Amino acid sequence: MAVGVLALQGSFNEHMAALRRLGVTGVEVRKPSQLESIEALIIPGGESTTMAKLAHYHNLFPALRDFVSLGKPVWGTCAGLIFLANKATGQKLGGQELIGGLDCTVHRNFFGSQIQSFETELVVPKLAEQEGGSDTCRGVFIRAPAILKAGPDVEVLADYAVPLDKLRSVVSDAEAEEAIADSQGKVIVAVRQGNILGTAFHPELTSDIRWHSYFLKMRKASDETSLECLDLSNQNSCYHLGRRTFDLPIFE
Repeated sequence: MAVGVLALQGSFNEHMAALRRLGVTGVEVRKPSQLESIEALIIPGGESTTMAKLAHYHNLFPALRDFVSLGKPVWGTCAGLIFLANKATGQKLGGQELIGGLDCTVHRNFFGSQIQSFETELVVPKLAEQEGGSDTCRGVFIRAPAILKAGPDVEVLADYAVPLDKLRSVVSDAEAEEAIADSQGKVIVAVRQGNILGTAFHPELTSDIRWHSYFLKMRKASDETSLECLDLSNQNSCYHLGRRTFDLPIFE
C-alpha cells in the first residue's frame, strides 16, 4: 500500500522513516494530483501557520478535504491535528484555514512555547490492546496543541492531566469554559473518529512504531476496499519477539 505524507514542512522525514520500518511505501505529497495515487495520508507536525500558507499556495485544501471525505485513513500529528479539527482556538491574528472532518475543538499551542516542550508517559490501553506492548507510550510534545472538547462520535485514545488553573489561563470563551467543566482536570491528546486519527504529540520521534501500525490498519467500515493487514511478525518491527531495534535518531 502507498501511504502519503504531506511534505510541505515539519517532521515528514521521520514519518517516512517509520513507514519504511514497517515495509510500507511512503510518498511525499506536495501537489493535489499526488493524493490520487495514495491510500492513506499522514499530516505531520510542524508550524501550522506556515503549513497552511504553503497548502493554500499549492491549492491543496480542496483536494485534502476531498481525500478526507472519501473515507480514506488520515492521521494528523501535532500541527496535523489542528488542520483536521473542525474548530481551532488560540490562533494567530487572522486565523488559518483548516481541513476539518474531526469533530473537536483544538487549542493551538495549548502547552506553550518551544521552551515549554516536554516528554511524558501516556496511558494508552486501546493502543496496547490492538498492537501489544506496554499500556503506555512516550509522548513528545513540541509547542503542542490539545483537544478541549470532542464530539460524541470521537473515541478518546489518550488524555493528559493539567491543573484547572492552567486550563483557565489558556482558554476564555464560553465553549472552552464548558470544556473545562467537563474535563475533570484533563485535556485530550489522542483521538479517532472513523477514518481520522489525531495525536497532539509526535510518535514519529520515538522508537515506538505502534501508532503507525495502528494507523495502517484503520479501515472505513462501509468501504468494500480494505487496507492490507500489517504483519507484525515482520522482523523490522521494533516489538518483534519483545526485542527493540534503534535504527533512527530518537528520543527515549
